[in-house]
Amino acid sequence: MLRSVGQRSVTGSDEDPRVAELRTAVSRLRRELAVHPGEFPDRAVAEDELAALAAMAAYGTPEIPRLRRSLLLIAGAIGSVSALSRGLTDVRHAVELFGEPPSR
Repeated sequence: MLRSVGQRSVTGSDEDPRVAELRTAVSRLRRELAVHPGEFPDRAVAEDELAALAAMAAYGTPEIPRLRRSLLLIAGAIGSVSALSRGLTDVRHAVELFGEPPSR
């Protein structure tokens, strides 16, 4: 895991450590989903939203509402697939690094 000093990591990169964490978690879940043998109705939704999250993480600090929307769609699509629950939890934690949702 990256430790940061402000926005600069100890590796010398100017990358936001939250973005790095998101990219890692999304990449891991995408790999797990790719090798998961079971088919389920919303698999394509999960794959599309993970691709969207990966693109957001590749181009700087993502929009928080869009992150949360993608997370909800992914959770709805694969939430019942227990083999993917750890990866989904990691993505959720990475999204939460960008801040808590506003109170309603």
